[in-house]
Amino acid sequence: MIRRAGLISFVMLLLAVPLFPSFYLTMGSYIGLYSIVAIGLVLLTGVTGLTSFGQAAFMGLGAYTSAVLTTQFSWSPWLTLLIALALTIIIAFILGAITLRMGGHYLPLATIAWGISLYFLFGTIPILGGSNGIVDINALQLFGIELRDEHIYYYLIWGVCLVALWISNNLLDSREGRAVRALKGGVSMVEAFGASGLRLKNIIFIYSAVLACLAGWLYAHMQRFVNPSPFGLNQGIEFLFMITIGGAFSLWGAITGAAVITLLKTVLQGILPKLISQSGNFEIIVFGIMIVVVLQWMRGGIWAFVEKLLPSKPDRPIGNSPELAMRIQPERGSKLLRVDDVTKAYGGLMAVKNMSFEVSTGEIVGLIGPNGAGKSTMFNLISGELPRTQGNIHFGAHAISGLHPSHIARLGLSRTFQHVRLIPGMTTLENVMIGAYLRTHDGIFSACLRLNRGSDERVRAEAAKQLRRVGLEESMFVPAGTLSLGKQRVVEIARALCADPLLLLLDEPAAGLRYLEKKELAALLSDLRSEGLSVLIVEHDMEFLMNLVDRFVVMEFGEKLAEGMPHEIRSNPAVLEAYLGGI
Repeated sequence: MIRRAGLISFVMLLLAVPLFPSFYLTMGSYIGLYSIVAIGLVLLTGVTGLTSFGQAAFMGLGAYTSAVLTTQFSWSPWLTLLIALALTIIIAFILGAITLRMGGHYLPLATIAWGISLYFLFGTIPILGGSNGIVDINALQLFGIELRDEHIYYYLIWGVCLVALWISNNLLDSREGRAVRALKGGVSMVEAFGASGLRLKNIIFIYSAVLACLAGWLYAHMQRFVNPSPFGLNQGIEFLFMITIGGAFSLWGAITGAAVITLLKTVLQGILPKLISQSGNFEIIVFGIMIVVVLQWMRGGIWAFVEKLLPSKPDRPIGNSPELAMRIQPERGSKLLRVDDVTKAYGGLMAVKNMSFEVSTGEIVGLIGPNGAGKSTMFNLISGELPRTQGNIHFGAHAISGLHPSHIARLGLSRTFQHVRLIPGMTTLENVMIGAYLRTHDGIFSACLRLNRGSDERVRAEAAKQLRRVGLEESMFVPAGTLSLGKQRVVEIARALCADPLLLLLDEPAAGLRYLEKKELAALLSDLRSEGLSVLIVEHDMEFLMNLVDRFVVMEFGEKLAEGMPHEIRSNPAVLEAYLGGI
């Protein structure tokens, strides 16, 4: 009720702003424009974890494209919008394709270079008006009526902003959006469930650039004049200030930050020069201090503080949706996974050397060995996270050596990780839903327009089913980061099961579990085996494994030391020596 009242109050405030003096109307229009850019930047930086200083340059691209085409060639502003968006998409795609695969600092550096380059182009090319800019830009027309009235234009800007907010919220609450939010947990985790990390990053980079371009187009036809000043690197940094202070992890934080920085900048520009008796952009100093304070004591920004004061959102009930389609398990006893003489070398260091073993359908195989034996490396070679140096790996009828992890996941291989990889701020249910990425095929456009409700409800029902299956139904709607380590490992198993795999790779699933929880996990894995699911498991708890697995493969120093039934391994002298008699 409080949240709904807050939303209604916000809308009423937007509607009431034109009733105040024109100064507030102008400020409201600027806040709306900057909010559009900041929403895209929240998705890019706060959600995806990619830093861009080039949003002001994309804004300038939209403004200048429309300014030139409407003044020089008398084209319709609506046509120039389409051209500006197309140009932005092409440039953002090229920038993203070059820099996003490199990771690290390359994207920030590339966007800084892009912003500086475009700023100087705006100021030097004659057709762009040089430093004086372009004047007499055509006003927007709608049904033959010119939108010159600033009141009408204010409502247009905020209409676009609220639509961008709605679309962005829909995107985050979707199949693709959950995968994007999961990128902070590591690209390898997302790709283990069939998504392409590079593709998702490119989509969000392009989407944020499109929003900035749209804001620039609106700005040009609001001002009816453009020059390079509003589109320089300083403005790009200011956009980052907005989301940092407002809240980089929330769409509402984008609007909050845009409002705070825009209003505060106007106030400080009027006060500080009088106090200091000298002209200059002294508000940047205040903003810098604010950033330090926010990062030190309020890292989620102003909106995160507001969220703590608001009641929790009610849990949406799980509906009775039709079940998702399931894979047909291969015939029990057939060879499912075959590892042939696989080697992984790091220079002269052999992490894995000439490893060979098989896993059959409906079988649980334990991969064991001392610390540093190469077990997790072997897992990463099978799942495609690491490239092998030599040898071959076959999964069913497919040779998967050299395939991308997302391609291997599509064949029916699912995994957990040695170090838990969940998204702490997402609910347990949402984390598990990521596992079903490949079981539906809704794209970006259907997600943005909320056309994916049916399939999304089916995924929610499947995730809830898997959580009930592993005994975590009561933790369905709590943030995953609040769970104990043991329960987080069980959530990872539920997420892997949500992918409906043929082979399940479990990396130390019993670590952190209590005795009763281990018994429940063993019972679950036994039930999965009876259903025909194959499991390859790395685990140090030999008591847990001895009464569970069908066979053991023992590794030492990257090589296979022994292979056999549990009773054979228990009495194997070489294994006893490797484990110092600990089995």
